Amino acid sequence: MKRRHRHSRTGGVLARTLLAVIVGTVVALWTWTAAGDPVLAARPGEATTQVHLLNNGFHTDLAVPRAALTERPGSLGEAARSLAPGDWILIGWGDAKFYVDQSPMEGRLLDGGRAFFAPGNRSVIMLDPDQTDPTTRFAPDQRNTLTLSPRALTKMLDHVEASLELTDGAARIAARRPGDDARFYASREHFWIGHLCNHWTAGVLNAAGVTVRPLRSVTAGEVMTASDIRGPRPMQGRPADAR
Repeated sequence: MKRRHRHSRTGGVLARTLLAVIVGTVVALWTWTAAGDPVLAARPGEATTQVHLLNNGFHTDLAVPRAALTERPGSLGEAARSLAPGDWILIGWGDAKFYVDQSPMEGRLLDGGRAFFAPGNRSVIMLDPDQTDPTTRFAPDQRNTLTLSPRALTKMLDHVEASLELTDGAARIAARRPGDDARFYASREHFWIGHLCNHWTAGVLNAAGVTVRPLRSVTAGEVMTASDIRGPRPMQGRPADAR
């Protein structure tokens, strides 16, 4: 009886230890911060580009000046040059079916469950030309403006381009919507509950030097909060042009 009691007590200690490790891991991941690179911060007198982060409620898009995309070499620039007119290009990412579909939500609940929980869902990058200045179309509490150095802008767009699934070196259109200028290009990434649209946007912002909390970037609100610093900042006590 004593030996059995000792085994039971040992098992209880192991169970509590395992639970503590699991809880600690979850807390660490939830609070994990991916720091932005201070070298990407704009230097005094340097030419900068304004990019807007837009909050659509559940989803975030980036509004980038068209020239910032069309003047780039490579697959992303080529795709942007093929779009309809518009001074701004909205960039977003999501599930290849659920994100593109604009039918009433009540008819898409099963597909939403599939997008969240099924493995290996295909995804797309949206490039949507917009004639309207986002600062006039989105209220101040629905947008953040980031002022990016040339280095930060290049890193951000490089990150977007790296997400494209290329065919013979070119971005491939995976979907279009009737009467809509938006184009949805195949992405090499997979959409699921562990990697949602706002996680993707947070990764793009982090590439541009913005500090984000990757796991917590489930909601648009979390991404907006992270970007509220208005872009990458130089490290305190270190010159902005330090290398």
